[in-house]
Amino acid sequence: MRGRRCSGSRGRVWLTDRGGDLAAVLQITRMHFQWDWLCLGVLIISSVTAETENEETLDVDVEVEDFDKQSQEADIDRDTSSLGIVYQTPKPTGEVYFTETFDGVLAGWVLSKTKKEDTDDNIAKYDGRWEVEELKENTVPGDRGLVLKSVAKHHAISAMLTKAFIFDKKPLIVQYEVNFQEGIDCGGAYIKLLSSSDDLNLEYFFDKTPYTIMFGPDKCGEDYKLHFIFRHENPKTGEYDEKHAKRPDIDLKKFYLDKKTHLYTLVLKPDNTFEMLIDQTVVSKGSLLEDVVPPVNPPKEIEDPSDKKPDDWHERPKIPDPNAVKPDDWDEDEPSKIEDPDAVKPEGWLDDEPQYVPDPNAKKPKDWDEEMDGEWEAPQIPNPKCETAPGCGHWVRPMKNNPNYKGKWKAPMIDNPNYQGIWSPRKIPNPDYFEDLHPFEMTTVSAIGLELWSMTSDIYFDNFIICSEKEVADRWAADGWGLKKLVASANEPGMFSQLVTAAEDHPWLWVLYILTLALPVGLGVLFCWPTKKTDEDIDFKKLDVSKPIPRGKLKYERDELEDDEIEEKENEDTAEDERREMEETKRELIKDTKKMGREALPSEGEVEDDEDEDEVAVGSQEDVKSNKSGSEDEVEEADKSTSSGDGQLKSVRKRRVRKD
Repeated sequence: MRGRRCSGSRGRVWLTDRGGDLAAVLQITRMHFQWDWLCLGVLIISSVTAETENEETLDVDVEVEDFDKQSQEADIDRDTSSLGIVYQTPKPTGEVYFTETFDGVLAGWVLSKTKKEDTDDNIAKYDGRWEVEELKENTVPGDRGLVLKSVAKHHAISAMLTKAFIFDKKPLIVQYEVNFQEGIDCGGAYIKLLSSSDDLNLEYFFDKTPYTIMFGPDKCGEDYKLHFIFRHENPKTGEYDEKHAKRPDIDLKKFYLDKKTHLYTLVLKPDNTFEMLIDQTVVSKGSLLEDVVPPVNPPKEIEDPSDKKPDDWHERPKIPDPNAVKPDDWDEDEPSKIEDPDAVKPEGWLDDEPQYVPDPNAKKPKDWDEEMDGEWEAPQIPNPKCETAPGCGHWVRPMKNNPNYKGKWKAPMIDNPNYQGIWSPRKIPNPDYFEDLHPFEMTTVSAIGLELWSMTSDIYFDNFIICSEKEVADRWAADGWGLKKLVASANEPGMFSQLVTAAEDHPWLWVLYILTLALPVGLGVLFCWPTKKTDEDIDFKKLDVSKPIPRGKLKYERDELEDDEIEEKENEDTAEDERREMEETKRELIKDTKKMGREALPSEGEVEDDEDEDEVAVGSQEDVKSNKSGSEDEVEEADKSTSSGDGQLKSVRKRRVRKD
């Protein structure tokens, strides 16, 4: 890097930045350009990436098939959505006990014709309406389901299984789809697996029809549930008790409010374990022997109902000390508060002024009847005179705590010497005890039914399957629910719309968004925005200001910096900086003159370059000799300007330069 060369009338002076060096200044400038290009590149890459992600989102890996007109006319059972999804009615790939897609004629389903017991006659009848139709949103053309259409009515519909399921050595898998198209206020979408019996009549299916398993979502108010209830037969009495699986640990709210189709699966295994899944994700699992309420097996021992606590049983660990005596000086009549005898009435207290006075601006209503309403009196308002005074009315001493107050005397507490612990009845063998180690072996199932009450309409059901192999259920789900999921994903709003929607439900997210955006923007401004001039730039410009050098006016040559940058730096200099620079130059000249005396100057053009520091002399002996006679006036002026009486001053300056 070369220094800046300033040429005068006779000599040369090499100048650099006195605070740093010119190389650092130019290096910073070059770094600014590099940062600008880097930031521009990052912005371009981000834009391209975002565009690519949008295109990938629209593609969503949907199975797309290009059908020509002939294939569309030949296959009337197929239909294609606007996204290219081809729907075909799912078909089971293995052994099943029941399937239903509702894509064809609604066959085998029976509407209940009975009434609900213990209910008013006007709402007891199961007259809720059912329809078979497509989804309102995210429709898959050709895919239809069973829709509950009525509000505040009882609904009941059922169908017989293809073959009864017997609980022996095979698992039971129940799976179906639900979509709360209008959300859900209060209502259920669970199913019942009806127990086999000789008198089972689907036309009389109602709430008390015996069932073996009840499974599915249910909601009322803010209580979101996923039911798994099974009826267990008591081997001793033959009676049935309902056993409820424990609630899932996750929040189920989103499955009820997002208006998407969700897949509900129950897996019940012969080893007495169970799993509940939503959208093929396990949300609850456990054991029929340990994770149901009430437990399947009763306890071996119970508390004796005839056992009673003895009258002399001591349950209190602490009792009042019977030997304690109230002290003679204990006065229970002392009040807790007394007047403060040291209190003094504040100066300026208005004893004769009442705290409230009649409102002078109040007027008697025109319809006031003194005979009926009595004599009219103006309403009371706070006395204005009391606002500026410490108080009004009769002054009363303030109250303070009574130091002699002790309250009612009580004997201190001591350990009860007769303490026997908390009493509990003795244990006796449970007469109803039994042990069922295989609660999986439930009552055989022969029908499936929906018996529901809802305050919200348009609850959508689809793709029922009952089987024993998880692979069969998964394949069934892929052909039905999987397509619905793909269509819903493709139709989802963009990321920005989702963020706005989430913030509407949770306003605190706006703060998170602002902080998230402010961080990259702040970093971008910090690294990409043009920086202000540094102190080194300012010092560099200060060096270029004209100085009182007796050799004449120096001309500056610009090597690395642009002309507009030099002009901008010149505008930033102030008169104060120039004055300080002149004084500093004078001090340097005086110092150099005293040191060098009247030694001859090196010839013109001789400049010694060193890696760290070069001392440059302006002029030469010949220049000095030739100019002695012609520049005596200039020397005298230089002597006066520097206030020095040491003779002729030499224009000598020392600067640090860097070799090119």
